[in-house]
Amino acid sequence: MSTRKISIKALLFVVFTLSLVGELNAKESKGTTLEESNLKKVLYCMDILENRPDLEPLHRIDILRNECYSEKFIEHAPNIENGRDALLSLFASRYKKYPELSMSVKRTASEGDLVWLHLHVKHTPDSLGGAGIHIFRMKEGKIVEHWGVGQPVPKESKNNNTMF
Repeated sequence: MSTRKISIKALLFVVFTLSLVGELNAKESKGTTLEESNLKKVLYCMDILENRPDLEPLHRIDILRNECYSEKFIEHAPNIENGRDALLSLFASRYKKYPELSMSVKRTASEGDLVWLHLHVKHTPDSLGGAGIHIFRMKEGKIVEHWGVGQPVPKESKNNNTMF
């Protein structure tokens, strides 16, 4: 085969490969944009929920109702009633009971319409707090479903690893 034919075939192969890679990247970018948007929204909502004592409790609840949680919200935690109104009522009572409540995000992940958060939540600044993993399903920029697990941070551990 002549050098010219090899060069043309190589060029066509490179063009085809770059086109394919560009198409795959375009598809990934669309998902990545949605995932980034969902993660950003959940972080915003969790900040309003856990870290904004400067806002009046009723104002926080209004933000959570109007911007964060869908009317069709589904709760999977067995100790929390289902539905947005039940959840917001629980939050309102928590603000009264724990006015110094705070949360720090340790890890995040998102895939498609799901967002995961690994959190350290403390009722008071001096408490050990609890570790939590929350999974949120998003739809149209709002939280429509939640799963969560948590455990208290112990004073002592049987290993040298931290929970965070």
